[in-house]
Amino acid sequence: MQSPGVSPLVLVAAGMVLSCSEPPMSPRLEPSGPLLNTEFESDGESPGGLMIAFASDRAGFFNIFVVRAHGGQPTQLTFEPGYNGRPSWSPDGRRITFTACRWYDFTCDIYVMNADGSAQTNLTSNFATEEMSVWSPRGDRIAFVSDRDGPREIYVMDADGSDQTRLTYDYAADILPTWSPDGRRIAFESWRDGNGEVYVINADGTDQTNVTNNPAVDGNPAWSPRGDRIAFVSDRDGNREIYVMRPDGQNPTRLTNNPAEDYYPAWSPAGNRLAFASNRGGSFDVYIMKSDGSRVTRLTDNPAYDADPAWGIARGRNDN
Repeated sequence: MQSPGVSPLVLVAAGMVLSCSEPPMSPRLEPSGPLLNTEFESDGESPGGLMIAFASDRAGFFNIFVVRAHGGQPTQLTFEPGYNGRPSWSPDGRRITFTACRWYDFTCDIYVMNADGSAQTNLTSNFATEEMSVWSPRGDRIAFVSDRDGPREIYVMDADGSDQTRLTYDYAADILPTWSPDGRRIAFESWRDGNGEVYVINADGTDQTNVTNNPAVDGNPAWSPRGDRIAFVSDRDGNREIYVMRPDGQNPTRLTNNPAEDYYPAWSPAGNRLAFASNRGGSFDVYIMKSDGSRVTRLTDNPAYDADPAWGIARGRNDN
């Protein structure tokens, strides 16, 4: 089964909202439910400023929340009906890009906002579906997925929404881009081979290479901050688990081993940990583990659907 984008249920809910002449009021949610503390050892990563953004439908619709990586109460950043998900922090920690399906846009678009949820701005304003945006390591470009020319393909644009350029050209879906830390390459999930595979391309769209080459479904890649590994999701051993491999696809190693489904790997800024979403507790929540797969800790604990984790080092708009 293909890795999830904007789910059909979410699109149905968004469509119901789009059919209304006026937007329904979105309830402001007070944080609820304890979050478990995560131990951070003295391995070069301090929990002080580390934050994890994630998407949750605990407010009735999917909205963006943030929580400290060592635990605490989450803070809701968006309060819009429809769908708000797939957050990605800018490298300076001051902004977040995300996918929004809102009644007044009549479709899904790429938005950016300040790290406190203010100044939410539509960058794409296109009647196609635009989703899965991720910030480049320098913060000057955003990669995203669009079906404006038919199938879902990988595009890039400047951080202000200008110079939108298509990188992939294939009738199958190309989704879930992730930048290499030097900004020279992009890994993504492609279905051009009849099943999900992880591809790597140059940032200008040249030299597209299948690096997984496995009959199973491989996808949902996440490039490590050190550039030496790509985390990805595969069902090659029977169900969806988190793996890591070298950027050329060599030495694939399974990190999680649970009969539940594990999705959405996301590296911590220092590369010492991975966040991911799993339903091993009965509902989808955000978990954290060390980069070797050990010390799995549940971060969110809510009967709602919590997913799309993204690490960042939050700074205020005027912080240095």
